[in-house]
Amino acid sequence: MKIINSIQDYRNQYGASIMDPEAFWSDVAEDFVWRRKWDKVLEWDFRKPEVKWFVGGKLNITENCIDRHLPARANQTAILWESNNPNEASIKITYQSLSENVGRVGNMLKAHGVKKGDRVCIYMPMVPEVAYAILGCARIGAVHSVVFAGFSSGSLVDRINDSGCKLVLTADGAFRGDKKIDLKAIVDEALLKCPTVKTCIVFQRTKSSLTLKPSRDFWWHDELGKVDAVCPAEVMDAEDMLFILYTSGSTGKPKGMVHTCGGYMVYTDYTFKTVFQYNEGQVFWCTADVGWITGHSYILYGPLSAGATTLMFEGIPSWPDMGRFWHAIEKHKVNIFYTAPTAIRSLEKAPISFVEKYDLSSLKILGTVGEPINEEAWHWYDHNIGKNKCPIVDTWWQTETGGMMISPIAHVTKLKPAHATLPLPGVQPAVMDENGKEMEGNGIEGRLTLKFPWPAMARTIYGDHQRFKDTYFSTFPGKYFTGDGCKRDEDGNYRITGRVDDIIIVSGHNMGTAEIESAIDEHSAVCESAVVGFPHDIKGQGVYAFVVTYDPVHEESHLRNEIREVVSKIIGPIAKPDKIQFVSGLPKTRSGKIMRRILRKVAEGDTSNLGDTTTLLDPSVVEEIKRGALG
Repeated sequence: MKIINSIQDYRNQYGASIMDPEAFWSDVAEDFVWRRKWDKVLEWDFRKPEVKWFVGGKLNITENCIDRHLPARANQTAILWESNNPNEASIKITYQSLSENVGRVGNMLKAHGVKKGDRVCIYMPMVPEVAYAILGCARIGAVHSVVFAGFSSGSLVDRINDSGCKLVLTADGAFRGDKKIDLKAIVDEALLKCPTVKTCIVFQRTKSSLTLKPSRDFWWHDELGKVDAVCPAEVMDAEDMLFILYTSGSTGKPKGMVHTCGGYMVYTDYTFKTVFQYNEGQVFWCTADVGWITGHSYILYGPLSAGATTLMFEGIPSWPDMGRFWHAIEKHKVNIFYTAPTAIRSLEKAPISFVEKYDLSSLKILGTVGEPINEEAWHWYDHNIGKNKCPIVDTWWQTETGGMMISPIAHVTKLKPAHATLPLPGVQPAVMDENGKEMEGNGIEGRLTLKFPWPAMARTIYGDHQRFKDTYFSTFPGKYFTGDGCKRDEDGNYRITGRVDDIIIVSGHNMGTAEIESAIDEHSAVCESAVVGFPHDIKGQGVYAFVVTYDPVHEESHLRNEIREVVSKIIGPIAKPDKIQFVSGLPKTRSGKIMRRILRKVAEGDTSNLGDTTTLLDPSVVEEIKRGALG
């Protein structure tokens, strides 16, 4: 792989990747262990849509994440594990130990009848065993479907039945902050409605008292004791399924995105090493849960393929206090820190003393992922965490893309706060107008599409290719529609303005909610905000803002006027919020995603059916928001 050391290197490589994508990705793919080299780099047709990378190539991704690093890195730490409880000892898992544990789990699965192509549901806490489970599936060619261990039993039923899982890997429970979650009870409830599941293997984490169902349930430690660590890697075709990962659908039914072995491996490794400019021996920490694509790509597969040391964190950023992240950075001498803007904004709200008591000098690079970051939070992160010395890579990508698509490259790209900046090599964005025509040049705004395939892209929605086509390839035929709006500034930098379904049309003008939120957050009293549209007799849609402040609000009307003036100044009078409701918190999933559908219902005056709120970090905020709703 060619290293990018300067902006000129980037321009040269980007140009080469666009002129001849197949030659570019073929060159990148040469760095990996293949059982058989590919016959053809790429076959594609976005009209069907159908994409195949490294056609005819044979490999196993775990040989590239583990075996090829032995014996040279046998004693190097592959995974650093930090418990939810700061007083519990951390665990260092070497590449040799990882190899043995993954082999045992692979053999355990085979002993229970799991074969190549079978689907395995993983519903586990953030413990080392969840990494062994994921990689153990990949080792034997089973397809893993990881479900975030915060979803309800109903959500688990939907995902298990949609993919026809044969076996479930879970735990007795999970620790999250000062709470203990009874995972096994949730699984038991779900399995009453999951006829395809024959076996459930249970890891002991909380040591909770529970009864196993005879002939279906087994203890993890008992089953591991029956197998050895030698598990030959199953030879996989480059286009064989590696995993299914479910993402929310606009219809309510989750979409099972299918990712395959070869292209995903090549792309996650390349983007990890390129964007973070990873150097041998550095400690990398992505704070996501493995239940999301960020955890798949940048806790496990990308870093391990690169031979890195990756930190897994079981806890939450606010427990036992708001200094937990900074304590862990000092403790493990973290060099690269990758987290979500929503986490940054919540930590920004805490007294700065929680940051100042820790030594963050090990940090070299910072990153953000999951949503656009507003300028105020960007500057706080830069100044207080990076000490104005660490580049911030603001990465844009999706579950569907598999890996980072538009992002600064650390120490290479000129940074611009709240901008994802430039497309990575091999990524070909196109900005479309509302009539479906590609907009040329810079200084434009429209809908973000991708006009050429990249190796890590999802191949289909499991069991429903028509839905895949309708969702991603029908809006702009021949192009992948991301669902996001964007601006491309005069220098070619991209700024993601939010989901197009989060576009508010005020008096005929399209307004990105992310842009309005960013403006509101510029007010010194505002910690965080979320904006949605609501029906307006004159404008068509009005702007409804839910605002979290640092301190209790005494003069609400005065602060509302000030916020409106800030928005008017930054964007224009048309973007001024019609309604501003002050709230103590926003409805978020445990991964930090704001549940905007709930806020839309409240703004529209329809609070009778807000759907499932059990997966929220704090469901009580919904009741508070409903009570304070503005008529």
